[in-house]
Amino acid sequence: MAKDSSHEARGAVGPHRVVVIVDENSNPFELGCATEVFGLHRPEIGRYLYDFRLCSPEPRTLMRDGFFTLTGVAELGAADTADTLIVPNRPDVEVARRPAVLAAVRRAHRRGARLVGFCSGAFTLAEAGVLDGRRATAHWQWAGSFRARFPSVRLEEGVLFVDDGDILTAAGSAAALDLGLHIVRRDHGAEVANSVSRRLVFAAHRDGGQRQFIERPMPDLPDESLAPVLAWAQERLDAPLTVSDLAARAAVSPATLHRRFRTQLGTTPLAWLTGERLTLACRLIERGDSRFEVVARSSGLGTAANLRALMRREIGLTPSAYRRRFGPAVAC
Repeated sequence: MAKDSSHEARGAVGPHRVVVIVDENSNPFELGCATEVFGLHRPEIGRYLYDFRLCSPEPRTLMRDGFFTLTGVAELGAADTADTLIVPNRPDVEVARRPAVLAAVRRAHRRGARLVGFCSGAFTLAEAGVLDGRRATAHWQWAGSFRARFPSVRLEEGVLFVDDGDILTAAGSAAALDLGLHIVRRDHGAEVANSVSRRLVFAAHRDGGQRQFIERPMPDLPDESLAPVLAWAQERLDAPLTVSDLAARAAVSPATLHRRFRTQLGTTPLAWLTGERLTLACRLIERGDSRFEVVARSSGLGTAANLRALMRREIGLTPSAYRRRFGPAVAC
């Protein structure tokens, strides 16, 4: 049974502890993503968001392709103190993981810790046996290998990340940032996650269901960029915008706009617009500015009923539960 993935970082006894296991041949990029999102002091917020540490089964860990050796981190036993455990991800997916690492993952799962796999980290989780019957994703180039080795895992190919409650997996390297920000949003709310994303100069919210890759990473013509119409729409989220309105602003047909969204963002115009409105609604709720009917109108979601349905579907919380967790105590 999947557990609530929020693992609320507020109001707990002591800070929420995130531990990363680093093993031989681990990828430096995902390690850097985890450190950047979970490990740094946030001057824009005025505090650390997590108690963060690295651990390894060996005193000296040779990183991917021998680029450098990592020393001075905690022993593997630190994994037993994690509230959130990020497991090793390595490019040698066919090589068995250390039994001690797999045992640490199983212990963490048994005691209810949240488990996170970036990129090939899904192989570590699957090899530990904690993904049987569960939803997960992995990098598209390893999907066939993963499915053949772990047929009992419900692999979702092509998406950025999968949140299956107490186990979360991200596809490629950059998707580690998407999943990291998703976790921050779950733990601390949209306003804090938005602050972290601004510091990273990274998209504040890309839904996990978006595709892992896009057809043309760079548009052929500069005037095909969606940036102007996106900025225009973000300033008018409270207005009754439609896909036709966006297409008219971009001076293209709705079909062309849809194609450009798919090509450049990996999503549809309607899904993007709904996601932006939902993020705005969450930020308004966190600030406690107004009642839910007003929040719904101000974010372009229309009614409190629609706001409630979208939040339950996309976030897993009702507006009231979200406000109790992330917002000031105000009457609604």
